[in-house]
Amino acid sequence: MKTLPDLCRRRAELSPDAIAFEEVGSGRTVTFAAMDAGAGRGAAFFAGQGLVAGDRLAVLCHNNATFFELLFACARARLILVPLNWRLTPAELGPILADCGAKLLVADAATEPLARALSGQVPILPLADYEVGSAAFAPAAAAPPWEIDRIWYLLYTSGTTGRPKAVIQTPGMALANAVNIQQATGMGAGDDTLNYLPLFHTAGINLHALPLFIAGGASRIIPKFDTDTVVDLIGRGRISLFFGVPAVYQALSLHPDFETTDFSCVRHWGCGGAPIPEPLLRAFGRRGVTVCNGMGMTETGPTLFLMDPAHAATKIGSVGKPQILAEVRLVDFKDDAVAPGEAGEMLFRGPGITPGYFNQPEATARAFAPGGWLRSGDIGRQDSDGYYYVVDRIKDMFISGGENVFPAEIENVLHAHPAVLEAAVLGVGDPVWGEVGHAVILLRPGAATAADEIRTHARLHLAGYKVPRHITIVTDFPRTAAGKIQKHVLRTLVAGDGG
Repeated sequence: MKTLPDLCRRRAELSPDAIAFEEVGSGRTVTFAAMDAGAGRGAAFFAGQGLVAGDRLAVLCHNNATFFELLFACARARLILVPLNWRLTPAELGPILADCGAKLLVADAATEPLARALSGQVPILPLADYEVGSAAFAPAAAAPPWEIDRIWYLLYTSGTTGRPKAVIQTPGMALANAVNIQQATGMGAGDDTLNYLPLFHTAGINLHALPLFIAGGASRIIPKFDTDTVVDLIGRGRISLFFGVPAVYQALSLHPDFETTDFSCVRHWGCGGAPIPEPLLRAFGRRGVTVCNGMGMTETGPTLFLMDPAHAATKIGSVGKPQILAEVRLVDFKDDAVAPGEAGEMLFRGPGITPGYFNQPEATARAFAPGGWLRSGDIGRQDSDGYYYVVDRIKDMFISGGENVFPAEIENVLHAHPAVLEAAVLGVGDPVWGEVGHAVILLRPGAATAADEIRTHARLHLAGYKVPRHITIVTDFPRTAAGKIQKHVLRTLVAGDGG
C-alpha cells in the first residue's frame, strides 16, 4: 500500500451534508463538503502565494475549524504544516522557524501580536486574511492520492535541552491512529467529541478530531480548555467521546458541579499524557464514569495502548493492551527481551510510528533499535493477562544506596494521602546515599498538612529508601501545554530546597 485516497475528499463524498466541526462559541458549523471545498481553495491560494510542494507553512492559532482546513489544504497542495506552540516566546519560536525553514506563518487574532514579533524572520499572514483571500479562489477539482510516507505535518517536542526536534507525521500514521482509536472506542459517524487540547500537540489533532473526521463524526471546538464550558457541554449531552490528560480530569473533579452533572451521555472516556492517580480514577468511578487510561507518544501517532472499559476497574494502573496496529517489545539494556513479568524498556513498531525527525538523521538513528523498533524511554511491564503497565521514565529513575527507585511508585503512594492533590518526585544528590527522593506536593483546596505527616504516610507503604527525604509544598506545577508536569523545570525551581 503506497498511497491513500485524499481522506478529506472521500469523507465529503460519503457524507457531504453532515457536520464535521462546530465552533461552540459562535455556533459556526462546517460540513464535510464545505471542509473539502475550503481545502481545495486553500491549496489554490497557497499556490498563488508562491508556495510549492515540500514548503513548510507554520501556523499559530488557538483551536478553530480553519486549522483543519489548513491541514487538509497542505495535504492537497503537498505542503508541510508546522503547528507552533502559542505559549512560547519569540526567542523560543525563532529557532523552531529556522529549523523547519517556514516560508509563511499564519496567525489568528489571539496570536498575531506574538507572530508580529517574528516578522523579521518569516512573512506573516493573519488567519482572517487567509479566510478572505482563499474564498476568492475556485477549489481545485482534482484531489490526488496521498503517499502514505509523505511528510504531512511536523510536531515539535518539548525537549529539555539542545536543538528542537520536529517529529514527522505522515498520512500513513494518521490512518493507523484512526484504526487504533476507532477499534478501542467504537468511534463512528454518530459520535461527537470535544476539541480543546492544543493543536500544536498530537492529542489536539489526533485525540479524537482527525480520526473522528475520518469516521464521519463531529468535533465541537472551543479555543482552549475551560472547565465551566466542558462541564456544561457534557451536562447538556453534547459529547459522546471524551479524551483528556490527568490535569483535565483533576480540574473536572474539583468543579462545583462535579457531583450533580449527568455524565451518562459520554460513552467513552480516554486519558493519556501521564499516569492518572488512582484516587482520581476512583472519584470518577463513584460518579459512574469509567476512565480508560492509555499511552502513546508524538512519535507513535499517538495511539498505542488504551484500556478496555470492561477491565479498567480491575486493572487500575494499566494502560491496556497494544491496539491492533501496534507491536510492543520489552527489552533490557542490551536490547534482549526480558523474562515474562519483568520490567524493561518499551520498544514500538508498526505503521503508526514516525519515520523520524525532520532534517535530523543522527537523532533519528538514535531513536531506533535494530529491526525498526522505536525506543520509548519508558520502562514497562506486562502482566500474565497481557495488560501493560508503565513503570516510569528511564531518565526519572534514580539510585539510592544502590537500589533502583522509580518515582512513579512513590507518587502513587503520595496521591493516596487525603490532603494530596498531585505529587511529583525527583531524585536529588545526597552525600551519603548518592541520591534520595525529593517530593513536590500540591495540596487539595483547603487542605493543610505537614511534611512529617506525609513522610509517615509514605513509610507505611514504602521501603525506607523510597520514602522522600525532602518535601516541598507548592501552589502549582510547571506544565506543558498538554498539562504534563515539567520535571526538568521543577528540578530548577526546588534546587536548594531541603524541606
